[in-house]
Amino acid sequence: MRRCGVTRRRWLQTALAAGAACALPAWPALAQGGLGFGALDLDWVDAARQRAVPVRLLLPHQGERLPLVVFSHGMGGSRAGYRWLGEYLAGQGVASLHVQHVGSDRRLWSGNVLGVVGRLQEAAQDQEAIARVHDLRFALDTLLGGELAARVDARRIVAAGHSYGANTTLLASGARVRRQGQVLDLHDTRVRAAIVISAPPFYGEPDLGRILQSVTVPTLHVTATEDIIRIPGYYSGPEDRLAVFDATGSTRKWLAVFEGGSHSMFTDRAASGGAALNPQVKSATRELAVAFVRGVLDGDETALAAWPGQHARILARFAEVRA
Repeated sequence: MRRCGVTRRRWLQTALAAGAACALPAWPALAQGGLGFGALDLDWVDAARQRAVPVRLLLPHQGERLPLVVFSHGMGGSRAGYRWLGEYLAGQGVASLHVQHVGSDRRLWSGNVLGVVGRLQEAAQDQEAIARVHDLRFALDTLLGGELAARVDARRIVAAGHSYGANTTLLASGARVRRQGQVLDLHDTRVRAAIVISAPPFYGEPDLGRILQSVTVPTLHVTATEDIIRIPGYYSGPEDRLAVFDATGSTRKWLAVFEGGSHSMFTDRAASGGAALNPQVKSATRELAVAFVRGVLDGDETALAAWPGQHARILARFAEVRA
């Protein structure tokens, strides 16, 4: 994945003055009516935690006070991942901030292959799960307190994530886990809605309702009938994604279940879940994400209401719950 060939200062100057930042190669749909956008990698460091927080910001060339989706990757991912979603959001006028979590990012796959299982297990521990939420908070603090703050509407922020990143998203959206007799409340009140893709159940927590009832912001849950997580020492079936949806206390929530597929279909892998189905699901999911953002932040649910009928051929189930 190449980095943009501009310096940080030059990127800011051109993005703010002329809207001409360097763009990553666009997915086909972006060339069909999509807006231009710039991509910038920023290597932020949270000095208070002595932890690097690399991010990739995908920002439309035009517009002020744009809605923002802050995205958390799955285990072993990076800020460069989930381009199929982030670039589409930016092409539709929604800023997209992809956070890289250094304790559970792509470096898990480097080093001695015999140590991969141990690295994965360590990355799944409470310390890293909590650190990931603080990464999101720090990234928002830095963006909203920096030179590009005027481009983003701090009142229209959506958290999103896939797999481990979906757990991170739920914690930032109000989920509460009890540890050592105390409740961990990591809720970031700036998060107004959440997009939860392939969420695993929380480790060691049999009562999902106790954890997720405190998530009251609107949520969109996306999964598939073959959305199975299978790694050494851990298994989570598709029923777990449905249990997360049922337990979430959102006053408005939506569930999209695609027929077939796989857990990694929602990453940038092009053939996972089926070479024909994969791009169809990605296309449908990114359209749904934009419809959800517009519906819950701007009050226009026209596209959200029409979406199930447009994609019925690849859907196993679609549900909407309003409390």
